[in-house]
Amino acid sequence: MSRHFIPPFLTFMETKQNSAELAPKVGVNYGQLGNNLPPPSQSVKLIQSLKAKRVKLYDANPKILTALRNTDLQVSIMVPNELINNISSNQTLADHWVHTNLVPFYPETLIRYLLVGNEILSQSDKQVWYNLVPAMRKIKAALKTHRITKVKVGTPLAMDVLESSFPPSNGTFRSDVSGLVLKPMLKFINKTKSFFFLDVYTYFPWSSDPTNIDLAYALFESKNITVTDPVSGLTYHNLFDQMVDALIFAMKRLGYPDTRIWIAETGWPSSGDYDQIGANIRNAATYNRNVVKKFNAKPPVGTPARPGVVLPSFIFALFNENTKPGPSTERNFGLLYPNGSHVYPIDLSGKTPLSEYPPLPAAKNNKPYKGPIWCMVAKGANRSAVASALSYACSQGNKTCDPIQPGGKCFKPDSLFWHASYAFSAYWAQFRKAGGSCYFGGLATQTIKDPSYGSCKFPGAKL
Repeated sequence: MSRHFIPPFLTFMETKQNSAELAPKVGVNYGQLGNNLPPPSQSVKLIQSLKAKRVKLYDANPKILTALRNTDLQVSIMVPNELINNISSNQTLADHWVHTNLVPFYPETLIRYLLVGNEILSQSDKQVWYNLVPAMRKIKAALKTHRITKVKVGTPLAMDVLESSFPPSNGTFRSDVSGLVLKPMLKFINKTKSFFFLDVYTYFPWSSDPTNIDLAYALFESKNITVTDPVSGLTYHNLFDQMVDALIFAMKRLGYPDTRIWIAETGWPSSGDYDQIGANIRNAATYNRNVVKKFNAKPPVGTPARPGVVLPSFIFALFNENTKPGPSTERNFGLLYPNGSHVYPIDLSGKTPLSEYPPLPAAKNNKPYKGPIWCMVAKGANRSAVASALSYACSQGNKTCDPIQPGGKCFKPDSLFWHASYAFSAYWAQFRKAGGSCYFGGLATQTIKDPSYGSCKFPGAKL
């Protein structure tokens, strides 16, 4: 999932296949970045218990595809990012990938979507940008070779494909990818009757600017807050519609006003670090239940720029994934804990009325925490990994680690835990505003309890 922020503010004769896949059915993203997740067979039962109708994988895991056999779940699989450059210029390799990863499971496993890479245009490697559409064409040709006609080819992109998104009518693709990547991609999507797969998170723009974006507007809860686009005259009642319509106007600018959109990821974190605002169970449940209600509405509601149009979707994510890197929110987007229990009750079919859910816990972090916050070595962290993270933290700053040198005020106790904790805190206090994090590959954790002792004062990050 890309954490890039956005600023605040054809009709054709449909075959049975097209109308079937466009039914308002909500799916779930099944990520596997956890070392404590249940086996595929159990996970598939859990997906069904959530009443999901589709599932999206970030690979083509054979055990999961086997577990999905003879279920009625529509499946989306993915070509890994690192294969795109090679596949883009090698049809044999594309044929081989489809032959190995899709053919053995098809059609007993209802594979319907084959996504080429994940958020490729959010990466810094520009070479892969230009190889993305050629790789999509090669994969489509490989499906044709194998006489597989029911699988749509696409690629999920994040909101950072837009250079401008406010007001929505000003939606414009980034100039570095607009002509060279997105124009040919839109041509491919239209020609093959596929979808523009988009990852939409209202959490990120809201949490980066909570003063100017109302929380209720980001959670589909606003009763009286509206944003009117001065150019189109369209009125918005929630941030999600505003973000999706920015993409619709950007596509229109390139001459593709009718390309269908698929929400490849959306969700809200149920927990986060002390310096992450609004990541709590109440907000996560509120957002996901409301967005599910929108996706399942009959007749479909669409968005202001496309009223009445179905938005097929996948909620992110099935599980909390404990090995995902980055801030704590990244590991807390799951609908379920790894033991299979619900983070909060949710029904992806949208049939449970909101009034029937039990009360939610109060939200305690909807206002920024004032700080300070310290960064400490996490419980059970690997000693040799902590030692190398300690030397990294000390090598970055200006005299960051002087107090833990022999004779320094924080040298005693002479222990790896205390020296590394001091170094992590000093590093974070110095570099937080420049993007430094209290993570260190999972070795560090935030605390609001001052670890200073005697004359040793730990620097804390001010928020």
